[in-house]
Amino acid sequence: MSDYHPLPGYLVQRYNGWKATTYAENQSWYRRLANEGQKPRAMVISCCDSRVHVTSIFGAEQGEFFIHRNIANLVPPFSPDGTYHGTSAAVEYAVNTLKVTNLIVLGHSSCGGVAGCESMCTGNAPELEESTSFVGRWMDILRPGYERVKDIKDKGERTTALEKEAVMVSLENLLTFPFVQQAQASGALALHGLWVDIAEGRLESLGMDQEFSPV
Repeated sequence: MSDYHPLPGYLVQRYNGWKATTYAENQSWYRRLANEGQKPRAMVISCCDSRVHVTSIFGAEQGEFFIHRNIANLVPPFSPDGTYHGTSAAVEYAVNTLKVTNLIVLGHSSCGGVAGCESMCTGNAPELEESTSFVGRWMDILRPGYERVKDIKDKGERTTALEKEAVMVSLENLLTFPFVQQAQASGALALHGLWVDIAEGRLESLGMDQEFSPV
């Protein structure tokens, strides 16, 4: 007996609505995408958080962005050890096969993963310290960022700073990938760091001075 269940009714209804309107009005575009393949100009690494809607923020259509989402928009260091590396595989495919010209790491406010990392690093989340915690071991990537902001006294400021460190740590780790280094050095690839305030709709960009400022 199967443990799978039918799709919830509200999703079926939404699909039928999309098929009858958006798809019906743009059939030729969808068929072109299917037949000609994807040619995105940028890759975006963002958080799994349902409130972070990359295509809406940039008004993007299908085919524009190659998007990879994970907990806290983190990129691990280059580690070709023969095991499973979903984020690294996505970066490799985007840079080497799709030849994207821009690679964006997008962080955000009120990030649950970042908050979990802060709790773990301060000894307040023993469950994340367990070797069996996938989230905890993933958030270990951000520990160097926590070390850089841990002395900020105000908790709100410290958490926001750590959210931005998640972007900076990911950019630092991207540069440990030889093919990313090569593409950047040749001028074929540009790296970008962004952070969005969900409540205010404010987008900030990481500058050459390693500071974030409004776009």
